Amino acid sequence: MAELVLTGARIVTPEAVIDGALVARDGRIVAVESGRATAGEALDGDYLIPGLVELHTDNMERHFAPRPGVRWPAVSAALAHDAQIAAAGITTVFDAISLGSLQDYDVRVTALTEMLSGLRTARDNGMLRSDHLLHLRCEVSYPGMTRLLEDMIDDAHVRLVSVMDHTPGQRQFVNPDKYREYWKGKNGFSDTELEAYLAMSRQRGERHSAENRRAVVSLCAGRKLPLASHDDATPEHVAEALADGMVVAEFPTTIEAARLSRDGGMKVVMGGPNLVRGGSHSGNISAGVLAEHGLLDIVSSDYVPNSLLESAFKLARDFPGITLPQAMAAVSVTPAEAVGLNDRGAIKPGRRADLVRVRVVDGQPVVRAVWCDGVRVA
Repeated sequence: MAELVLTGARIVTPEAVIDGALVARDGRIVAVESGRATAGEALDGDYLIPGLVELHTDNMERHFAPRPGVRWPAVSAALAHDAQIAAAGITTVFDAISLGSLQDYDVRVTALTEMLSGLRTARDNGMLRSDHLLHLRCEVSYPGMTRLLEDMIDDAHVRLVSVMDHTPGQRQFVNPDKYREYWKGKNGFSDTELEAYLAMSRQRGERHSAENRRAVVSLCAGRKLPLASHDDATPEHVAEALADGMVVAEFPTTIEAARLSRDGGMKVVMGGPNLVRGGSHSGNISAGVLAEHGLLDIVSSDYVPNSLLESAFKLARDFPGITLPQAMAAVSVTPAEAVGLNDRGAIKPGRRADLVRVRVVDGQPVVRAVWCDGVRVA
């Protein structure tokens, strides 16, 4: 029977921070007690927190295409992504796989099969440190999205599906100036190229978005897969999401949309980079503002894995009324339970021994060790 004993820790449970010891056997927590244990690994007063649960990260794509025109070997890219995730204290990660894009030449489209193959090979051969699940991001304006979803939806690792529409003028970029700034900066478009791109994108959205959305909702309902909305901006967006049975509201762009989502029973997700930086790169609502209004349930690292841990400590440090256990819940137990993973995300008996040792140095949380299912992985 494999046993793990950690002592001399400041243990962040769902209810409080206690100075104590933890015992785990065969990958499950069996005891959490105040005071020091007579044996075990001493953590010297460092925090012991639950392994972080990440519902939405775009981090994997950058490892497959680290520079323009460069394609990295698939298994090596998956391992590099996994190593960064584990080092950030994330023990359960939903790799966000985009089914479609506004651009046919986007790496999300051209490398989709390659990325999935590399991840699958690494997983099947026991090469990964963290637990990798799949979040299928369905770009409803993309012509071939439904076919891609039908091909992937019965993969056992698919545990979350989201609906997104990046058609110009919709949702994330309601402000047209911000949209132009983003796409010109990302792709180096001239004004003429950008206008042609915008026209094509709007045409696709008008033709495919409504039909594809209905297909996503239907396919997921039949399989009882949790659904997330993405970038809701208006009461109409939220009403549609609630009517479609969605349980997670990803990155609402206005405080009104966030409040209506919460009132309707959805968990509100905002980005860690938004919270750490103090604002949205798209010019939308700040995650900090939602936290101040009690409307922030879950934090996602989005495109910076380290931002998940930093966000939890920032919430507890900078937002009066938010305790460390409450802040930690936003990056662990709340995202886990929102999508039906009731076996992890909290330090209490019976849960998976997904654990992270953290030391705070001059206000900066530093990961010192990571255990996934009771096994040290970092």
